[in-house]
Amino acid sequence: MKNKLIKYVAGLLVMAMAVSSCAKKLDLYPTNDLTPEKAYATAAGYKSVLAKIYGTLSITGNAGPAGNPDISGGLDEGSQVAFIRMLFNCEELPTDEAVVSWNDQTIHDFHNLKFTSADPFLKGIYARPIYNITLINEYLRESTDAKLAERGISGSDAADIKNSVAEVRFLRAFNYWVMMDLFGKSTFITEDDKVGANLPREISRNDLFAYIETELKAIDGDLAPARTIEYGRVDQGAAWALLARMYLNAGVYTGTTRYTDAITYAKKVIDAGYTLYPGYARVFMADNDKAKNEFMFAINCDGVKTQAYGNTTFFVHAACGNDNAEYGVGGGWFGYRSTAAHVSLFTDLTGATDQRAMFTTSKYGTGPAQLVINDVSNFEQGPHVKKYVNIRSDGGPVSDSKKDFADVDFPVFRLPEMYLIYAEAVLRGGTGGDVATALSYMNLIRERAYGNTSGNISTGQLTLQYILDERGRELYWEGHRRTDLIRYGLLTTGAYLWPWKGGVSSGTAVDSKYNLFPIPASNLVANPNLTQNPGY
Repeated sequence: MKNKLIKYVAGLLVMAMAVSSCAKKLDLYPTNDLTPEKAYATAAGYKSVLAKIYGTLSITGNAGPAGNPDISGGLDEGSQVAFIRMLFNCEELPTDEAVVSWNDQTIHDFHNLKFTSADPFLKGIYARPIYNITLINEYLRESTDAKLAERGISGSDAADIKNSVAEVRFLRAFNYWVMMDLFGKSTFITEDDKVGANLPREISRNDLFAYIETELKAIDGDLAPARTIEYGRVDQGAAWALLARMYLNAGVYTGTTRYTDAITYAKKVIDAGYTLYPGYARVFMADNDKAKNEFMFAINCDGVKTQAYGNTTFFVHAACGNDNAEYGVGGGWFGYRSTAAHVSLFTDLTGATDQRAMFTTSKYGTGPAQLVINDVSNFEQGPHVKKYVNIRSDGGPVSDSKKDFADVDFPVFRLPEMYLIYAEAVLRGGTGGDVATALSYMNLIRERAYGNTSGNISTGQLTLQYILDERGRELYWEGHRRTDLIRYGLLTTGAYLWPWKGGVSSGTAVDSKYNLFPIPASNLVANPNLTQNPGY
């Protein structure tokens, strides 16, 4: 943690409103164990709850990784209620970029594209954003002028709270974007829905898109200007980045393409003065807060203050085995690696040319045999990813001396994604941009990757297939690949196969229903207002 606000996670979190949910009521309004009158009695209490709202993206509960999780109901705290880890499982594991050796419950169903409504991991990722949104709604209800006056909160304290309202509305929109992307629709609650009064209603994908879009535009003037807020909090840059991402995928989300809007908002981010941080590998190291001018928003993780097995601690440990020292952690989990299809995007796996090819070479080798996965459960088979490491670029010590928990912050939005959105939207016919500028952005990405201009491309090489491949080289293991493959019509079809797609070693096409995840059966039972996605 590298900013003042998130330090409250360790010191004041117990003051925050505690929200709980039981197994049979994952879709119901959670109950308050600490009343608003106590949680919001002081300005410090508000800041504590604000820290909790941000913290829901990196931690699983107030008591660390093995205590009192926010979401109960028989779910594993480390793997099934952690936002970052479950988002990774949903966005990366069904694709060519990730495969897991473990056989925990239904985890293999993700890469096999065979998940069902009974999947406990999906039960967790459905519950987590709704929990986060419930907490946000309560914060908004308690932050009105009348509530602040009633509690005698005034002056700069009241101003700070009022300024934070736009931030939490962004975070609510972001959580709803996750629901829209994964499930296509969502349980829908706002601050106008009184806790426990009625069962939440369902919102369709089209209506949810419109809601998120309206919210992000409504708060634009209330958010801090881009690149001005303390690191780890959101400002205009984050809102523009989310809109750009949504507009690029609008054809999938709503059936109507919005490529011109994608160009507009990607350009707003680019023109705000963000810059590429020197050295691609350093963007994913333990002191990557130094890359803050490349990030529109990063989820802060700290080896002492935000201990959890589901934030970037998971990325580092799960990707290594006996070579754990090279990853900066005390032990490897022998879990996740990539596939031959993904690493084939790189002509040189050593990273000697394209520095983004961060695959282990010291223990497991780089020969052709190493790329083949004959047995998914054998961690030593398949290319190992060494993108996230709990090592500081300046050689200094990490915060957790035992090296159990990582300091690496998780980048939600980075400048290269905006470059790639701009280029793809131009090639898909959006107006307001041009091919020459798109090419210049692509070569900025490649000049950092290669350390010189040797990797630069020409106009003739700038195609939609190139953009997809470049996204696979630049953004892998950052939670984009599933969405990208759906946009290109490749996730479920036979047009692109990778090892063990559909549970077959050579890969196979699967039912198109797997472009969306099923609504968990437990939620359907708890709330008759919800409906299942087609095919499940």
